[in-house]
Amino acid sequence: MLNQITIVLVDDHSLVRDGIRALLESEQDLNVIGEGSDGREALTLVEEKNPDILIIDIRMPHMTGIEAVEKLNASQSDVKCIILSMHDSEEYILQSVAAGAKGYLLKDTGKTEFIKAIHAVQSGDKYYSGDISNVLVNSLLNPSTKISKNSNSEGRTSKPFDLTNKEIQVLELVLSGLTNKQISEKLQNSKRTVETHRFNLMRKMDVKNLMDLSKKAQEFGLV
Repeated sequence: MLNQITIVLVDDHSLVRDGIRALLESEQDLNVIGEGSDGREALTLVEEKNPDILIIDIRMPHMTGIEAVEKLNASQSDVKCIILSMHDSEEYILQSVAAGAKGYLLKDTGKTEFIKAIHAVQSGDKYYSGDISNVLVNSLLNPSTKISKNSNSEGRTSKPFDLTNKEIQVLELVLSGLTNKQISEKLQNSKRTVETHRFNLMRKMDVKNLMDLSKKAQEFGLV
């Protein structure tokens, strides 16, 4: 009989949890033993269930995933934490690593890599998907790159509209006329990730089209 890896899954969207659970439990050696919808529930579930691995999203109500990972690490819990997020901003990644996360995957990660990451972390290694590794390497090569002192645990900065550094970068490329595909190639991110950043830009800046986005960006000195 295979030694099962026990997992607690925490995400504030039930449909996302259902999909991830189905994916994980298609593997004979993976067993989801608990689910939660915010960081506080993650702490309770880890204490009650004592899983091998916690897979957790970042932006959730009451307590973020990064805060939960940090608290678990501070309490010297044996659980190994993997961040699973749609965000590939530098702030989120560096804060997650600093909090003690053993892995960081984007939600558009394929099944094969997802399963590989779980086994790697369970065996004591760390695992970061390609896009995330690029950010960490750049951080090591450029030690002056630090998390903004005005950032909070959700990776936000003091920039107008609460934009992250990556969102500012995408904004500049969008306004330069590049398509989502061209931006994804330039930033070495998936097209879906770029589309998410673009959607967040429009939502945060409360605009409906590219012209309004350009006007507001110039008005607030973002480009």
